[in-house]
Amino acid sequence: MSGCGTGGCGCSSTESSSAAPASTLTPTQSAAYEALSASMAHVAVLAPVPASGASVPPAGSVATAPVARINGVPLNSPHELLDEESLRQRACTELLRQAAQQAGLLAQDDAPGTGGAISADASSAIEQLLERELVIPDPSEEACRRYHDAHPAAHAHGERAHLRHVLFAVTPGVDVKQLRLRAEAMLIDLRCADDGGAKFAAAATQWSNCPSGQHGGDLGWLTRADCAPEFAREVFGGAEIGVLARLVHSRFGLHVVEVVARDPGQQPAYEEVRKAIALTLRQQAWVNALRQYLQLLAGAAVVEGVSLDAAESPLVQ
Repeated sequence: MSGCGTGGCGCSSTESSSAAPASTLTPTQSAAYEALSASMAHVAVLAPVPASGASVPPAGSVATAPVARINGVPLNSPHELLDEESLRQRACTELLRQAAQQAGLLAQDDAPGTGGAISADASSAIEQLLERELVIPDPSEEACRRYHDAHPAAHAHGERAHLRHVLFAVTPGVDVKQLRLRAEAMLIDLRCADDGGAKFAAAATQWSNCPSGQHGGDLGWLTRADCAPEFAREVFGGAEIGVLARLVHSRFGLHVVEVVARDPGQQPAYEEVRKAIALTLRQQAWVNALRQYLQLLAGAAVVEGVSLDAAESPLVQ
């Protein structure tokens, strides 16, 4: 067995990744916002307000969603029920679109995004803005060697892991907060179990939303290429054995993951992976700089109905 074979849980072939919703952002923005999604939800902002001119719906009508805004520009329509991550992503895009206008890179009459999509001109202007504002130096030799020493398996060839998991799937209409509480409670329970894995198998059989639950959650031996990228990043490149101490997040939901065994594969010499390490460190630095820049923009904006980090002083170095 190698993964569940359905492409619906993040643990099977990357061919299944096509099931994920198509992005309306550029590849650069998508990669950045994926890394930022968990870090932009800590500071409370103004309470959501109804759309301008909106009236209270009559009894029996379809429920409406609060309308979030950046500097008065709506991010969603009253009939769009968005999850927090999608709303934050739209907020980040709108902050950057408005910053591009202020910088003279985008026409003032450029229309705000509709349904999360922005114009081609806005996308191009945001790329120019970020290229100008985010100056990322090349990592030093010392930093590259430190990373290599701290992540010996990060660039291994043929790395494999024998995995089991319990999937709590995020589906339309699900209460994500309650789902997380259930997943966290199970994580604690299974980490405390000392029964040779019997409790894990029983939990997967009863609760997992993955077909692998019929086999006690067993996914068999997997490589990075067998998994959704965000799932693989959490599982591979380390030395942990047993039930991981954290929930693994993927586009499909929350996973309680057990690493039954690992095969580290072959470890390449530093000289073979130096360029790849430098690229990784540059990407990390770029994401950090973007986060800081977005915090600065959020601190200077009127933000309504969506939670973002807001900085009162410049943070971009």
